[in-house]
Amino acid sequence: MVSSTRSRLLSSLYQSVWRWHFYAGIIFAPFLIVLAVSGSVYLFKPQIEGYLYKEMLTVSEVGEAAMFADDIIAKTERAYPGTSITSVVISNDPRETIKLSANRDGVAKIMYADPYTGQIVGMMNSDKTFASFFKKMHSELVVGGTWGNRLVELAACWALILVVTGLYLWWPRNRFQIWGTMLPRFNKPGSRQFWRDLHAVPAFWLSLFIVILIVSGLPWSGILGGQIDRLANVTHTNYPTYAHSFMPGPESVTVTKDIAEDVPWASENLPVPESAVGGYMKLKVQEIKGIADKQNVAPPYTISLPRGERGVYTIATSHSRPGDDATLHVDQYSGAVLTDIRFDNYGLMAKGITMGIALHEGRLFGLANQLLGLITALGVILLAVSSFFMWRKRKPDGKLGAPPRVKDRRITVGVLVIMLVCGAIMPLVGLSIIVVVLLDWLIIRHIKPLRAWFSV
Repeated sequence: MVSSTRSRLLSSLYQSVWRWHFYAGIIFAPFLIVLAVSGSVYLFKPQIEGYLYKEMLTVSEVGEAAMFADDIIAKTERAYPGTSITSVVISNDPRETIKLSANRDGVAKIMYADPYTGQIVGMMNSDKTFASFFKKMHSELVVGGTWGNRLVELAACWALILVVTGLYLWWPRNRFQIWGTMLPRFNKPGSRQFWRDLHAVPAFWLSLFIVILIVSGLPWSGILGGQIDRLANVTHTNYPTYAHSFMPGPESVTVTKDIAEDVPWASENLPVPESAVGGYMKLKVQEIKGIADKQNVAPPYTISLPRGERGVYTIATSHSRPGDDATLHVDQYSGAVLTDIRFDNYGLMAKGITMGIALHEGRLFGLANQLLGLITALGVILLAVSSFFMWRKRKPDGKLGAPPRVKDRRITVGVLVIMLVCGAIMPLVGLSIIVVVLLDWLIIRHIKPLRAWFSV
């Protein structure tokens, strides 16, 4: 009797978990496909952009001596009226052009200059580049703006739940066997068993990599990302409290990501200090380059120019190896280093998140990192496609084909409580669960065709 009761409870639990897994999968699979496709393409940004923009990124001939950055900036602003240079990338590769970020008649531009002649060899709108297009697709889907970003965060968080619930469903309930668990069965092509194995087995092998890929991307999310940043600050595991070398922490509400480019995640929300105004001459970019070199900032790094008379120069690098991360604010008149934060200064969370971001972007350990990310992204697409065919194989006419609702109220409430706990950790998940429950209670249960369609 006890064994029979336990068996029924386990069966009901399985059914309830399957129902949540089914609905989450059918709703968010399209979004996950978009994220996987855009992410897999963005992984190979260096190679693809190197091919697409070769004539802009490299010089036709290496000269004897490169021009000073200030001369290139001045020449560019004279040649293109209405243009204001906002940042310059300093590289140690003699074959590379100089990348300039500019504001041209109110439009953000990227300009590439020959370092030996100062001539502009290419120009693009900042939001029209290959990288920016796929980055926007990956972070904001095709919707764009805040709503797109929230949809991405919601899909990513539900993907974590899909992995956990999927592992529970994958776990053998009876005798463990290799086929269908560790290896897929291909003896019945096109059957439900075929698509089930093509879904469950790769999901098991890729589950850890999928979780790492999702978690490493969450610091960029709008809501959970903000919570992660606040947690890092509260626990003093982000940038150090002694980050401001020459003065107390500024009271400015302006943060580094608002005034500079290529800023590492750990320094994005660092308050920006001000330059001491006293009738001094503004330092040249070349002198700031000398300060960066003296402070052992590893190139390539970006120098963002001051905004206004109290603005500061910002030296930042986050597009190379994580260990080379640096964020320096420099007084534009005296050259005093007001802020100096390196990877070694990061707290535990900031170091882990920084390494995770590099892994997510495919630059932590070179080509192998890119290929691992590609395999994981292709695996996500395979899981979504195979789940579609699984669904079609079992979907009855006139119904959605969802697993039937569990009749044991204890199991239903218990699983819902667990889901709400997940929602407390991931706010958008919690909000979506509340919306679904309200729709179920207030609408679906009271309309007979909907009850039949959703198997309520």
